[in-house]
Amino acid sequence: MTGPTLIKILLGEFYAKIDKLKNLVVRDAAFYDAPGKIKVAIGMRRTGKTYMVYQHILALLKQGILKTSILYINFEDDRLIPLNQQKLVELVDAFYALHPENHQGKCYLFFDEIQNVDDWALVMRRFIDSKDIEIFLTGSSAKLLSKEIATGLRGRSLATEIWPYSFGEYMRAGKSEVDRSLFDKTTHDILAHAFNTYMSNGGFPETVLFNPDVRRKVLQEYVDIVIYRDVIERHNIKNPTVIKRMIMAMIHNVGRPFSINKFYNELKSQGYAIGKEALYEYAAHLEDAYLIFSVSLYAQSMRKSQTASKKLYAIDPGLVRSLTFDYENDVGRLFENIVYLDLRRLGYQVNYYVTREGNEVDFLVQTQQGHKRLLQVAWNMDDAKTVQREERALREGMDELKVDGEIITLDSYLEKGVAP
Repeated sequence: MTGPTLIKILLGEFYAKIDKLKNLVVRDAAFYDAPGKIKVAIGMRRTGKTYMVYQHILALLKQGILKTSILYINFEDDRLIPLNQQKLVELVDAFYALHPENHQGKCYLFFDEIQNVDDWALVMRRFIDSKDIEIFLTGSSAKLLSKEIATGLRGRSLATEIWPYSFGEYMRAGKSEVDRSLFDKTTHDILAHAFNTYMSNGGFPETVLFNPDVRRKVLQEYVDIVIYRDVIERHNIKNPTVIKRMIMAMIHNVGRPFSINKFYNELKSQGYAIGKEALYEYAAHLEDAYLIFSVSLYAQSMRKSQTASKKLYAIDPGLVRSLTFDYENDVGRLFENIVYLDLRRLGYQVNYYVTREGNEVDFLVQTQQGHKRLLQVAWNMDDAKTVQREERALREGMDELKVDGEIITLDSYLEKGVAP
């Protein structure tokens, strides 16, 4: 199928889709308002990157931008295979040929899942340098995009991470937002009930209103797609069985330190022939695909920080629940995972800290301005021993690092969230 024929089909489908879109859930994340910069949205598949693009397109149309000056292409479309620089250029050229008046005005180009096109960054740079355009990209690979952004775009872009719904967005999606300005018992109980549901269901936009069995199945399929398309296929993994075992082991250890060396020894004892370096690469691929995240120990010694076990967190609490029953009676770790995701949404650098007495503080966070703060996450503060343990670790950390800190409980979270 030629470029001119294909672009007519793609644009026709895009116009029909846009005309039907109504009542989109407004996301807290958005593209940066930076003319001349290529705007990039990065995140795991199905987190809502495409609908954030649609949200921005609708805003442009509301401002009076003509529909014919907007191009949207999803590079997950099998009709575009084979994907390469030539196909990308042909489609853009066909768009301008279809609407030649666009040569005299500004256009808005949206490319979904751009990482599927080889050497896309070089083409984007030429477009932004030679045309009166704004370019918006989405991608499902942090490393791949960041590498090409750093080399091919060289400071010409700004990236925004897109996550599953936060608790606030989840409430918004369910049309059940609550005024927290007067935080009374009624407000607390409504929010607590909703939060427990959120902690079980998770925040992937498509699955919010699904029944539990369907949601569990769909979330499991999300994981399979990420493993096969963003890890096994993209990185030519020769041992898919091991990487599947690895992701399950990691999910079972959310909120805990995870030792790849220990996992390697377990595999070896079970007869698996896999090198330790390959396991480190697999872990990096899973993080690159936004499925699992590792948090390093904060230490003055770089060597100590690098050799210490890393704590693990997952992209979404509902996804964790869909893969294991381990957390039915351990909601504290799911709560800690949710707080971690909120910290990432705020753009914080996140580490954990162990005091000289060996007591762990869940998070040492640092803002983009360099301000540090210690955070201890505690689901249940009713037990006196729990209170004593959490407060002791936090107090030791504050004294040693000379920074402020606080304990985040469910009550404080429901009232103010993770305050910046």
